[in-house]
Amino acid sequence: MAITPRLKEKYTKEVAATLQTKFGYKSPMQLPKLTKICINRGIGAAVSDKKLIDVGVEELTTISGQKAVPTRSKKDVSNFKLRKNVPIGARVTLRGNIMYEFLDRLVSIALPRVRDFKGIAETGFDGRGNYTMGVKE
Repeated sequence: MAITPRLKEKYTKEVAATLQTKFGYKSPMQLPKLTKICINRGIGAAVSDKKLIDVGVEELTTISGQKAVPTRSKKDVSNFKLRKNVPIGARVTLRGNIMYEFLDRLVSIALPRVRDFKGIAETGFDGRGNYTMGVKE
């Protein structure tokens, strides 16, 4: 028996029904839903020290619960002493139950513990259903 994440269960049972009645959606396929969460981290000092990439990948893997991969530069930038195809960051894409578990932990545990946290900004939405937020170290 598979365990459904708490946030996914709440969405399917409570939020979806409320949205359908409030906005008059005729089909459940019209409801907004989460498809994926992309987490990335730029590691600027990795240009000079290659071992920082391994640390960044390991940290993202620990945070997300899924294996992160290093990202590579796409072109040369002389001002940053950057060459093409050099590892400069790490990223991971979460989908399904892992995504809902991560979002639940982020909203209920991690964000309330951030010092001077005043809520998430409304300006992070781009008008196409995407939301972007940054977290300081």
